[in-house]
Amino acid sequence: MAGPEKKLSVTEFYSMKGIPGNKKPSHVAIIMDGNGRWAQERGLPRIEGHRRGVDTVRMICETSIELGIDTLTLYCLSSENWNRPDSELSFLLSLLENYLIEERPYIIKNEIRFRSIGRRDRLPTQVLRELDKTVELSACNSGTKLVLAIDYGGRNDLVRAFQKLLSEVVTGKMPAEDVSESVISQFLDTAGMADPDLLIRTGGEMRVSNFLLWQISYSEIWVTTKRWPEFTKNDFFDAMTEYALRQRRFGGIVAKNSDICH
Repeated sequence: MAGPEKKLSVTEFYSMKGIPGNKKPSHVAIIMDGNGRWAQERGLPRIEGHRRGVDTVRMICETSIELGIDTLTLYCLSSENWNRPDSELSFLLSLLENYLIEERPYIIKNEIRFRSIGRRDRLPTQVLRELDKTVELSACNSGTKLVLAIDYGGRNDLVRAFQKLLSEVVTGKMPAEDVSESVISQFLDTAGMADPDLLIRTGGEMRVSNFLLWQISYSEIWVTTKRWPEFTKNDFFDAMTEYALRQRRFGGIVAKNSDICH
């Protein structure tokens, strides 16, 4: 049987891996997949996987703060999740409401700036109330930004952005020729946020599942077969390490020393 996981400090981690500060992602987005499968593989109800997944959320938030990550975006509830059984969906919404209430002291104490993205019109009133309260109380915080994607879909994000943008053009507030990538970004749910540097997916599926489709155009992607409830701090470190070793070319090339004329 394997022993307990060794806990590394941030200093130890960067020193051990030889990672310079400028190779650290500023914005990490995570598709938290595999909660239900984790539970079913252990003979438990699917909802137990979601319950256990909350513990992983806390750990990842703590680690992100330790690593000095500016923004952490978590895919909590997709627009497609409304197709799940009513009992599971009801539990997810109740779990979210409880999370917002129970984690609020931790969010305030640790200077976390809380934000959400996604549709609001389908969320229960009590969830919206707790959501808005957490946003308001953390608005002046100066630490890591925690963004929960709730009833979020990348395509719907784009549709809503284009609807608002079209209204600006039709009413003459913005000339059509002024529409650019940067302008479109200002109408998305993530307006004011930098695009993710790193996208992590747990559960082993090799797809982005309608998550931040515009924003992850040049994100590095790291996938693990581990289910979200079993994702550990060292797994997060592994993702950081691989990110640091990759060359981000953004469609260009990285010149070798031999290619440079002196």
